[in-house]
Amino acid sequence: MPKELTVLLADDHALVRGGIRSLLERLPGVKVVAEVSDGREALAAIAAAAPDVVVMDISMPGLNGLDATARLTRENPGVKVLILSMHAGDDYVLQALAAGAAGYLVKDAATTELSLALEAVRRGEIYLSSSLPQNLLARHRDQLANPRVEIFKSLTPRMREILQLIAEGKSSKEIAFLLNLSIKTIETHRMHLMARLDIHDVAGLVRYALRQGMISPDH
Repeated sequence: MPKELTVLLADDHALVRGGIRSLLERLPGVKVVAEVSDGREALAAIAAAAPDVVVMDISMPGLNGLDATARLTRENPGVKVLILSMHAGDDYVLQALAAGAAGYLVKDAATTELSLALEAVRRGEIYLSSSLPQNLLARHRDQLANPRVEIFKSLTPRMREILQLIAEGKSSKEIAFLLNLSIKTIETHRMHLMARLDIHDVAGLVRYALRQGMISPDH
């Protein structure tokens, strides 16, 4: 008999999270061990919850699902991430796979796909929603074989974290408090970030973060 599959659920909308939890708990052999509302909470909960799989949304405040996935899979290679998102665009899927996600499921997928995705992830396979283009895995492998240096990928994890917080309207003082850094350090990161992206105003950073899927319009 297969070992019970433990799941940590990360989604910033409480009603959505409750619905997904209800679906997960109806699946035989699946146990939800924790639920959180953003990527930073997911990283903090890993040690105590010790999940096999993190079911992760993308558009979350503070630390989005893509950056949280990259950090989580780097720091906890034994934990699998299944992205469950409303975004069905190719770029989101490719970014999720590049970050180390083991699967990508769109939120309008059939309920049966959630079980299929979890089983595939458990077996060490990559699962993509049946509604997604079939060539995405091949495109992902091509990117791994022929990596292209892109400006966004050249940003450090700290730069990406600060970019998201700036785009969410946080001041340097608020970001410094959240990240336990000095205001001077935040200002230095902001300066380097703007120089790297060649964007020199906050409105431009917000538009850039939206294009990259780091924030959603409702945030």
